[in-house]
Amino acid sequence: MVADAADRVSWLRARARGVTATDVARLTGEKAVRAVAMEKLLGSGFTGNAFTRHGREREPEIGRWVARHHAGMRGNTALFHADGEPLHLATPDGIRDTDGRLELCEIKTTRSAWRSIPRHYLRQVWWQQYVLGAERTLVVWEQHDDFVPISGVPETRWVDRDENEIHRLVQLADQLLGAMRR
Repeated sequence: MVADAADRVSWLRARARGVTATDVARLTGEKAVRAVAMEKLLGSGFTGNAFTRHGREREPEIGRWVARHHAGMRGNTALFHADGEPLHLATPDGIRDTDGRLELCEIKTTRSAWRSIPRHYLRQVWWQQYVLGAERTLVVWEQHDDFVPISGVPETRWVDRDENEIHRLVQLADQLLGAMRR
């Protein structure tokens, strides 16, 4: 563990030095690597909006639903680094150890109906699996209309580990770290 979000300053400082799942979600190629590197070095100025505030407000409630329906899945605020890679970082929303098999949870809110999990969220999930050595992740999302949940039951899908995607993301993350050092 690197830092805990309970100490927001330390958590943000640690995230700024490394590559997080939020960063990796945006890494689609060389142009994206350069853009993310510039934001990490200079700051983006983005401090949140109504959608991010709504997500932060709903996450604990959705997390309680997850805990009730997926025994042993506990909320998480810790920032972890990958084994041997102290700048490869992730803070999954939930963690569960089932007979030595690590599983994660990622919670989202959305105003759009999803037929499948958006690709940028899958990149985030695969990165978290890599960093923590997890086998799979429960993605949980709640759709809303003007910030009012549409259903009392969130949608869920399990996402299995994908070594090919993880390999590609590690390469992009290392390119990002290289660009941040220049």
